[in-house]
Amino acid sequence: MPYTDPLEPMLQREEELRHQIARRLAEEAGAIPLVLSVDHLAAADEAIAAWAKQGEEEQDQRAFRPIGPLQELLAEHRDMIERIAELQDRRLS
Repeated sequence: MPYTDPLEPMLQREEELRHQIARRLAEEAGAIPLVLSVDHLAAADEAIAAWAKQGEEEQDQRAFRPIGPLQELLAEHRDMIERIAELQDRRLS
């Protein structure tokens, strides 16, 4: 059985989420891209960075307010980034 690094699927999932965020942003802007452009991915990166800067209260999915599909993707992406960072920290310890 070949060795598989547990970090690899996490990194792949993070990239998939980034693409899903870019696609969702494009859809919300009224476009349905067949192929994501550099601009779409840049918009996703901006949304991810803005989400990371928001307070934890706004990101808490247990709060009594509805969140949309984009926010769900951003929250899942943030969770994946945190899981990746934890695994990398454990490796450095």
